[in-house]
Amino acid sequence: MRDLDVLLQEHRTFPPPAGFRERARVADPALLARAAEDPEGFWAGEAAALQWDAPWDTVLRWTPPHARWFEGGRLNAAVNCVDRHLDGPRRNKAALIWEGEPGDRRTLTYWDLYREVNVAASMLRHLGVRRGDRVAIYMPLVPEAVVAMLACARIGAVHTVVFGGFSPESLRDRINDCGCTVLITADGGYRRGAVVPLKRNADAALAECPTVKHVLVVRRVGGTGPGEAHAQMVEGRDHWWHELAAQVPAECAPESMEAEDLLFILYTSGTTGKPKGIVHTTGGYLTGAAATMKLVFDLREEDVYWCTADIGWITGHSYLVYGPLANGATCLLYEGAPDWPAPDRFWALCARHGVTIFYTAPTAIRAFMKWGDHHVAKHDLSRLRLLGSVGEPINPEAWMWYHQVVGRARCPIVDTWWQTETGAIMITPLPGVTTTKPGSATHPFPGVRAALLDSAGAEVPVGGGLLAITHPWPSMLRTIWGDDARYVSTYFSKWPGRPDLYFPGDGAKKDEDGYLWILGRVDDVLNVAGHRIGTMEVESALVDHPAVAEAAVVGRTHELKGQAIAAFVTLRAGQHPSGTLRDDLREHVARKIGALARPDDVLFSADLPKTRSGKIMRRLLRDIAEGRALGDTTTLADPAVVASLKDQYEAQEG
Repeated sequence: MRDLDVLLQEHRTFPPPAGFRERARVADPALLARAAEDPEGFWAGEAAALQWDAPWDTVLRWTPPHARWFEGGRLNAAVNCVDRHLDGPRRNKAALIWEGEPGDRRTLTYWDLYREVNVAASMLRHLGVRRGDRVAIYMPLVPEAVVAMLACARIGAVHTVVFGGFSPESLRDRINDCGCTVLITADGGYRRGAVVPLKRNADAALAECPTVKHVLVVRRVGGTGPGEAHAQMVEGRDHWWHELAAQVPAECAPESMEAEDLLFILYTSGTTGKPKGIVHTTGGYLTGAAATMKLVFDLREEDVYWCTADIGWITGHSYLVYGPLANGATCLLYEGAPDWPAPDRFWALCARHGVTIFYTAPTAIRAFMKWGDHHVAKHDLSRLRLLGSVGEPINPEAWMWYHQVVGRARCPIVDTWWQTETGAIMITPLPGVTTTKPGSATHPFPGVRAALLDSAGAEVPVGGGLLAITHPWPSMLRTIWGDDARYVSTYFSKWPGRPDLYFPGDGAKKDEDGYLWILGRVDDVLNVAGHRIGTMEVESALVDHPAVAEAAVVGRTHELKGQAIAAFVTLRAGQHPSGTLRDDLREHVARKIGALARPDDVLFSADLPKTRSGKIMRRLLRDIAEGRALGDTTTLADPAVVASLKDQYEAQEG
């Protein structure tokens, strides 16, 4: 049996637009060849673009599966993101342009950011935080959230950011796992017009967090009348950010950090058991984030760049904070939901702030498709010059919609593959030199070595297989906090006897041109009548139908075929469910990729169960399709979606 069968064929190609290559950061494909031949030399060159307090002695020390990059070198991440931009024209350049969901706005120049970070770092030192201590950040997407991260980096503290949509239990577990001594939060934040009570959630978590000695609270929503006070302050433990800021020194000297000193811990959900605390270090991580930001997004001094992710995710860490700011970029931050108060909020923001680079997730793109083209068309997006996709594989038809409707067929699309664990983008087009194909992440980034292997470790030249990273890279995770054995078993044990091979857990295919196509998690592969089918291919065939905006497929037990395919489908605006459409979708998949992929079940849904980062939770859909009791729903954006789907599916089956 093959590790993965390949069904979907995509032959459309899009070279860099006329005139783009001439100004591109990477205009010569020879860079790729040089980096492939000498990855360590490539990364050393990129690291040299940072500001170091002391040079490194060794570029890479690799004792599989543990890597150490730039040993002997010393630097500070906050200095690289803020201080070093102050001596030239960037001093008064906008670093952060922020808009809150209610419409309030602030702009911080690099000089403003420098002052804010210094004061916040002084506050942390005043609260007893020292080098190596862990600090939890549980915030809405406001400028103080970015300031808090950089303040930790400035004094050598290790931050762990917990997404503001997570429950008190999730916050508690993360604080306790890494032993945080300080929590930075806010009284609340805005989401779809309502206040998210962050301080109340934090207080519930802290009832079982004995290591936390102090809480620093940003006043975001305010209100002191009956029913309006969102923060009950505990005397001696809790401190208002604005009050403490007025009491501490305005300057805070940065710590000079070893390249391998911890910068942050970021938790990612495990398939079983407790969340994994992914450990990233200073020199290697910053090198990877800064280099990919500059080259993948073809960053220019005049760009206004918007990554729509929250800082609670790795995308926000690498491409909203550290990567852009290390390059002196101007970043847009937006606090709220993409459809509040109307489905055109993102496009209004792009037009109002003159966004030139837009980086978002396929799940958001498919939502925009569902809401309708007219929301995009009514806004002036003429300043957009580059589009990006991140988070999961993008269906070819969603890619085409993004290209035609948002990019007006003139903006290159960088479809990026990477993970919390990789720290930075690993597989991606370079917009000045790569001819793109809808749905393909194309080729490894310079200095990254990736291969497609079968389960025995043999290379797959063309077809489906298991994705592997075959050489260390600077921004790779160093371990799992407090559990190195889990680090080894999770990421470096797929191929016995080869601890040098990193397995990200994804299946992929390679076409005749050497392009890589990510097919999704190997855990989600469908076994249908002896064929192993990636979920992405069936979902892409469904989204190819003009009535469909989004689809998720899972397998359910079938006595003859092993597994039958159950499809959960969301329709575009103006389309309505019917038995005729259900049959048409089943036949459309059969025509597009083959009869063996024809769904046995098609269920129409107004929405799909997703995590708060936007990933579809296929595990819960499998529970529904198999008629099992529903599993853990604590990380869902909207738990009500699952109950509704379960009722619909059972009614259809009945």
